[in-house]
Amino acid sequence: MSESTTTNTLKRTDPINLIVLTGMSGGGKTVALRALEDLDFYCVDNLPTALLPQLVAAVSGNVEGKRRHVAVGVDVRNPGEDLKRMPAILSELAAKGVKAHLIFLDCRDDVLIKRYSETRRRHPLSWQGLSLADAIAEERRVLRPLSAISDKVIDSSELNVHQLRRLIATGYAEATEGLTLMFQSFAFRRGLPLDADFVFDARCLPNPHWDPTLRPLSGKDAAVRDYLDAQPLVAEYYADTARWLDTWLPRFEADDRSYVTIAIGCTGGRHRSVYLVEKLAAHYRALRNGVLTFHRELE
Repeated sequence: MSESTTTNTLKRTDPINLIVLTGMSGGGKTVALRALEDLDFYCVDNLPTALLPQLVAAVSGNVEGKRRHVAVGVDVRNPGEDLKRMPAILSELAAKGVKAHLIFLDCRDDVLIKRYSETRRRHPLSWQGLSLADAIAEERRVLRPLSAISDKVIDSSELNVHQLRRLIATGYAEATEGLTLMFQSFAFRRGLPLDADFVFDARCLPNPHWDPTLRPLSGKDAAVRDYLDAQPLVAEYYADTARWLDTWLPRFEADDRSYVTIAIGCTGGRHRSVYLVEKLAAHYRALRNGVLTFHRELE
């Protein structure tokens, strides 16, 4: 793609929103990318910095509307010289009318070490023969210039997955031009989600847990969906819940609310609540942008 073609493609009436996510490995970049993907951003992970202008031009030029919003993950897997080009690339894009935001996801070293120990993941720099602590220190050194020019630094040390998703969504939901909905499933036996705006109790519905063939599955699996689809009580519960939300969500939108969390719980948080969250999210994604899902007990 020539420079003139790139420039012409980017000069559009509607601004292009580009979010570049970078930061420490284990700091939550993947979670943040998924949250932006749920907000209808076109997301690409580990893209070479030099290809950012071409990606933005191609995506915004070929697809209208939603594809004005692009999110890219950049981390220490990119060569050092490639990362050094980031300030110049972002300046180039800004000159072409792109609204670019660089977000740095940080985390304390002790928390990163704990996360790697719990998940048994390998650090991206481990191939250099470094210990985990040394790999984290080297990563900080390499990424320090990006941290210094970031528009926003998010410390995920004290955040769980759901809190980080909500933080990203509330910070960038304005790109969806409307109310952002988070549908969350959970298990009552593990406690209520503290940040839920509305809580629905699905424990009164038929429970797939008691079918040995369905017990290991979740509400995302076809067999569980088929089982619950065949239950009249489940259909009635879903219809009543959707009808209630259809009635009251516009009132929150009119009140300038930007984010609402709807939590649905059942006993174990694997079957009924997951099924209802997925079904409701699909219903609202057909009507609006900015619909997210989070399954607390499946993460």
